[in-house]
Amino acid sequence: MTEEQLSSNHPTLPPTTEEDRFSWLRLLRSRKVGPATFRRLLREHGSAQNALAALPEMARAAGIEGYEICPPGVIEAELKAAKAANARLLCLGSADFPDALNDLSDAPPLLWAIGDISVLRKPSIAMVGARNCSSLGARMARGLTADLGKQGYVVVSGLARGIDTSAHMAALGTGTVAVMAGGVDVIYPAENTDLACDIIKSGLRLSEQPMGVTPQARHFPRRNRIISGLAQAVVVVEAAAKSGSLITARDALDQGREVLAVPGHPFDARAAGCNLLIRDGATLVRSAEDVIEALPQPQADLCEASFPGVAPEPSPSCAHLHREILARLGPSPIAEDQLIRDIAATAGEIGPALVDLELDGRIQRQPGGLLSLTA
Repeated sequence: MTEEQLSSNHPTLPPTTEEDRFSWLRLLRSRKVGPATFRRLLREHGSAQNALAALPEMARAAGIEGYEICPPGVIEAELKAAKAANARLLCLGSADFPDALNDLSDAPPLLWAIGDISVLRKPSIAMVGARNCSSLGARMARGLTADLGKQGYVVVSGLARGIDTSAHMAALGTGTVAVMAGGVDVIYPAENTDLACDIIKSGLRLSEQPMGVTPQARHFPRRNRIISGLAQAVVVVEAAAKSGSLITARDALDQGREVLAVPGHPFDARAAGCNLLIRDGATLVRSAEDVIEALPQPQADLCEASFPGVAPEPSPSCAHLHREILARLGPSPIAEDQLIRDIAATAGEIGPALVDLELDGRIQRQPGGLLSLTA
């Protein structure tokens, strides 16, 4: 492995002092510094303070004249606004930063949070869909959310009109996370102000944007990667063929998350995106049980429980299923749904066996829910 690869794989160490956190904010708020550039600068210079000192010269070398790093007064104002809003700064790599985001290549280095951060330690499902949803779609979102909440899942969404609103409202009693496109203290749309206040009583509002920022169109696609990244799976309930919900679904596939969709009538444009996702391999959702069944099975659910230090012997039926799976797979990835159909087994039967083989290093998962033999 090259020195560059070792450097890129090294985890970002979180700031440990107020001065460090100030410098992290100042570096990230400087012009032309996004999440990827931020991490590269920390790797190359060792600290945010060193990176800030090097930025002007780096900008000149890149042909950018008159470059200035973010003034300290801007960060002081942001910290003052955060204190007034009771917002907490979560830093990449720290104990309170969401574990699900730590390994994403474009994870936000910093998140502002208002509410109960303990919900970030619970299993999460993202629920997204049309803003102009039908009453049937809203009812489906509420029902799925309520049932998932009873099973211990936190529902993540984007506080938008329609499906997002329905999901958040149904999850107020069990925990929900609203990922916001603007500042965590700027409620958009304004009609969801009461809902946003209710969310932080048992859940959380999150944003990577500076305090006080009004959301712009360019912010929403970036917000969507956080929604999918926080969750084990993304459920799409009503979405047009070209919509932000499908962007979230693509983000989920790129991040190795499960993608599921509620089917709709072919004549309903609001269901076109969901039907396309199902056609392309997304799991069809009729109930919360379909969602839970599609999730990766925990190791405890493997064919045989094991005693400490003793490798379990697979049962005859499980060993037969292992052989069937290995015989069907090759170096070229195939969809898990196709494998289930080929073997004529249920997802509940195959899921644990796939986890077993994956832990043994005999198969590997690819983006998009694809499977192949390990090279």
